Amino acid sequence: MPPLPIEELSPREIVAELDRYIVGQKAAKRAVAIALRNRYRRQMLPAEQQEDIIPKNILMIGPTGVGKTEIARRLAQLARAPFIKIEATKFTEVGYVGRDVDSMIRDLVAVAYRIVEAEKTEEIRPRAAGQAVERILDILVAPESGRRAYAFAPLSPEDDPEVEQKEADVREAIRRRRERVREQVVSGARDDERIEIEVEESASPFVQIFSPHGLEEMGLDIANQLGGAFANRASAKRSVTIAEAKEILTEEEARKMIDAASVAKEAIERTEQTGIVFLDELDKIAGREGGAGPDVSREGVQRDLLPIIEGSTVATKYGAVRTDHILFIGAGAFHISKPSDLIPELQGRLPIRVELEDLGEADLRRILTEPKNALTKQYSQLLAADGVNLEFSDEALDEIARLAHLVNTRAENIGARRLMTVMERLLEDIMFDAPEVERTIRIDADYVNEKLADLVSDVDLSKYIL
Repeated sequence: MPPLPIEELSPREIVAELDRYIVGQKAAKRAVAIALRNRYRRQMLPAEQQEDIIPKNILMIGPTGVGKTEIARRLAQLARAPFIKIEATKFTEVGYVGRDVDSMIRDLVAVAYRIVEAEKTEEIRPRAAGQAVERILDILVAPESGRRAYAFAPLSPEDDPEVEQKEADVREAIRRRRERVREQVVSGARDDERIEIEVEESASPFVQIFSPHGLEEMGLDIANQLGGAFANRASAKRSVTIAEAKEILTEEEARKMIDAASVAKEAIERTEQTGIVFLDELDKIAGREGGAGPDVSREGVQRDLLPIIEGSTVATKYGAVRTDHILFIGAGAFHISKPSDLIPELQGRLPIRVELEDLGEADLRRILTEPKNALTKQYSQLLAADGVNLEFSDEALDEIARLAHLVNTRAENIGARRLMTVMERLLEDIMFDAPEVERTIRIDADYVNEKLADLVSDVDLSKYIL
């Protein structure tokens, strides 16, 4: 069943969709569901009122591994909106070598461009596929091949009245043969046959340069800039199967049909109206400078973030982008610093605070089986590729959750990520031997204790291994 359009989802239904992937964290889910629904509500208002309503940015506070990033990522997928996750620690203050905060908006526009381009490509794919088949037919059935026998024929029907009829017969024979080959190509009957095709290759190199906006990767379209004889795109011949040729030529024809300017325009509009930036590790740039010298990755970065989150215009290679209505979701553990350690202006730009809860043993037990992408389902699917049927008893799942929670309390609390390390350690031997066996393997509590109990009891060792 395809997902419902976001405008048909109420906040309660948005939370229900998030529940399919994330266990618990009701407060955070409610906050992002309201923020997402408010976007739809705003778009239903008159244009002059839309400008006055700005998104209420969110600050998620909670330890690692409790679902902060996953909530934001699933929210963006649900809304089919441009989304990027970026760590605040990547940025430096303007004037220093490194990435400046404007780069997150340029990255977001690039994501939006790829989304729009993919949608446009899907729309015109049937037409592009038809053009690709025609190019393949030109290779398999040369249009003029049947005319060679008449290269020295009289020049006019008056000299030989049969010439016109003969050429008409040749054209009809070529047409029939072309239709016959078309059916074979479209049906896949000749997919394994190899042909030589000519494909376009971009001659535009990607280089890193220092620009007024920082260190960027840019494509230099030298050929189009020079024009004239240099404007021809480079081409190369490749020997591929007809199945590969259909895919390659379909993509090439689709690119020709797409209007890059309209894609860029729509990408900018989507970025401005529906873009979501997840700014992680915000707690790592919290704190004030204590007079021991400038810290170019802390308070300076906070100051640079202010205009971006409040609303400014950022220059990108696709055009200018306004950030007024982009939703910013900040996140951090804040176990050493506190949200109040951020400069007051930045605190004011993240008005909605939600605190995510630590995951208990019951939560870890649910995470093992309930989400759509639960770990037990992932491992079962992986081993099924080798013909192994992996099963977990309820007691085994209880024991895995108990041991994972025990390690979290004794060592660093890394939340649900601890389940990954425990499961990988538990199934290491089975994953190694799986290609050589074909059978059903059932994991019970005794097996879990045999593999993990001694390791968990050794606190010093578990810090390194689990």
